[in-house]
Amino acid sequence: MALGYLADRRWGDPARHHPVAWFGGWAAACERRLWAPRRSRGIAYLVVTLAPPVAGALVLDRRRPLMRTLITALATWAALGGRSLEREAMAVHDLLAADDLNGARHRIRSLVGRDTSQAGPDELARAVVESLAENQSDAVAATLVWGAAFGAPGIVLHRCANTLDAMIGHRTERLEQFGWAAARLDDVLNAVPARVSVLATTISCVVAGEPSRVRDVVRAVRHDAPAHPSPNAGPVEAAAAGALGVRLGGTNVYAGRTEHRGELGDGRAVDVTDIPRAVRLTRRVGRTVLVLALGARLLAGRRTMN
Repeated sequence: MALGYLADRRWGDPARHHPVAWFGGWAAACERRLWAPRRSRGIAYLVVTLAPPVAGALVLDRRRPLMRTLITALATWAALGGRSLEREAMAVHDLLAADDLNGARHRIRSLVGRDTSQAGPDELARAVVESLAENQSDAVAATLVWGAAFGAPGIVLHRCANTLDAMIGHRTERLEQFGWAAARLDDVLNAVPARVSVLATTISCVVAGEPSRVRDVVRAVRHDAPAHPSPNAGPVEAAAAGALGVRLGGTNVYAGRTEHRGELGDGRAVDVTDIPRAVRLTRRVGRTVLVLALGARLLAGRRTMN
């Protein structure tokens, strides 16, 4: 896992032949054949799409230790998205800093699913900071937590389930029933990593020499996160708001549907200068989660030996 984390920090996502893209193609082909506006069909789709990659990971995980190490490192690298997430965030920041609002509106599509066609600079900055917080949990913490718990099979299960949620977990007329199972599974798999991310955020405040921010993080998570419609994104975004001393949340538009997500944190409104600060926070939180995950894994291994 540590090797995979270092590979992500050095190179980001694999440039070509990304395993997640392969899985996305497989899932899209299955959707074309299995789609029906019923939850039962969505459950069947979930089983059919997840079984091959998870079974393959289980088989490879039973290999000799050196091979298992290599497979886990590769799975971790492919599943992590921390470095690429930071690059995209800073790309939007640079466009905004250069007053290229249209370019920033276009570039941010790789980070968020909301409608940003009419968003101003500060709205785009808020979207970037919220995406950094949420995706740090989904694309970094969850990979490390499930990897520490179950090795490569845990990593593969989470990344594939998270990909399915991104593909069909939307509340549209076509996908509301069919994508229900994928959305619920993703919620379950991200529940623990989201709480680990909150813990790591409080620790990172202390490490960064800002222990007074811990109180702000705890207050935002306890009082503001329940207003967010997502049980997992709410806490991690609230924690980021408290750690940065800003206010996140508000009204977003998704495919013509307006959604109010409450206000997270009681600091000032986000502006463009907060994007680099959020990138640094995301990096610190990721490192902290890695230490926590590896420490838990090593402790569990010692107990098993004893």
